[in-house]
Amino acid sequence: MINFAELRRAMVDAQVRANDVTDLRIVAAMLETPRERFVPAGLRNFAYIDDDLLVKDASPARYLMEPMVLAKLLQAAEIGPDALVLDVGAATGYSTAVLAKLAGQVVAVEEDAELAAQGSGLLVELGLLNAAYVQGPLTAGWAGEAPYDVILLNGSIDAAPEALLAQLKPEGRLVAVVGRGRAGRATVYSNTSGGIGSRVVFDAAVPTLPGFEARPGFVF
Repeated sequence: MINFAELRRAMVDAQVRANDVTDLRIVAAMLETPRERFVPAGLRNFAYIDDDLLVKDASPARYLMEPMVLAKLLQAAEIGPDALVLDVGAATGYSTAVLAKLAGQVVAVEEDAELAAQGSGLLVELGLLNAAYVQGPLTAGWAGEAPYDVILLNGSIDAAPEALLAQLKPEGRLVAVVGRGRAGRATVYSNTSGGIGSRVVFDAAVPTLPGFEARPGFVF
């Protein structure tokens, strides 16, 4: 029988701590969150691999981001214990569950009804009462609870998401991987008094978040 607790600790030691994630709150949250519960039953043996994990084979396909990238994005976001966080593209809710252990309140937005129902049920089962799902277009965020201290995007995007940046509090931060493949850069956008600023924090390659692909330009 597979010991998921041992696999979880190995993931944290080899993938998270080994990649400069020093925030002990993030380490503890990932040690406490059963990632195997958030993947299809047939893939639970692979829940802790160092890769993005397919959770819905559809068009578009949906993934959980690899643990190292998620952990480093969370560290870059500097999430305080009273923060209000928007988790965009939450899928089955693994990132939401981790965020619920770091923040005061988490809003998980998911446009796929099946994934939203699954994730919402898992949050209840795990007793994470400070997190809740809403269903709607990922690109619209969730203005009903805005403004947010932190917004996390669970996948890569091609350009700064203006509609989501508008939902940040003053000094709020949005974290996302910008660009595809080897061109991907984990980026922190900050809402400062001078406008939206950005900084690259590390290189990363994760699947594109549906709806955030750049529109093709006109060809003459």
